[in-house]
Amino acid sequence: MTKTRSTGARTRARELLVQALYQKQLAGHVCAELLEQFHAQAAYERVDKDFFDEALPAICETQAELEAKIGELIDRPLDQLDPVELSVLLIGVYELGARIDVPYRVVINEGVNLAKRFGALDGHKYINACLDLAAQTLRHAEVQAQGSG
Repeated sequence: MTKTRSTGARTRARELLVQALYQKQLAGHVCAELLEQFHAQAAYERVDKDFFDEALPAICETQAELEAKIGELIDRPLDQLDPVELSVLLIGVYELGARIDVPYRVVINEGVNLAKRFGALDGHKYINACLDLAAQTLRHAEVQAQGSG
C-alpha cells in the first residue's frame, strides 16, 4: 500500500515538474520563484515533495547540459520542440542520468504518460522514441541486462 501511495505521489510530482518547467519556458521564471509558487499550491501537498524539491533545482541548474543531450536525440532543432515535450524530455533525461534508483522503463513509461496527459495528440510516441534512445545511451548496461532477460 505504501509503495502505491508513494508511486502516485512521485507521478504527481512529475506532473507538477512538467507544469513548473513549462512555466519557466513561457514566463521566464527562475527556479526559486517556481519553488515558492508550487510550494504554495494545494497540489504540492499530495506529491513526493523530496523528489520535486530535488528534481526542479537540479533540472534548472543543468538545463543547458540536459538540452544538449536532448539535442543529440531528436530529429529537429531544440527550439522546434513543443514546450510540453521539452519539459517531459528534461525530466526524463534528468532521471535517466541522475536517478539510477528509478528503473529506465519506469522513466520512459512516466514520460509517455505525462505526454499523453499534457502534450499534443500522438506526442507520446515521440517522447517514447526519444527516451528509449536516451536510455540506450545513459543506461546502456541496464538496458542490455533487461534485454537479455
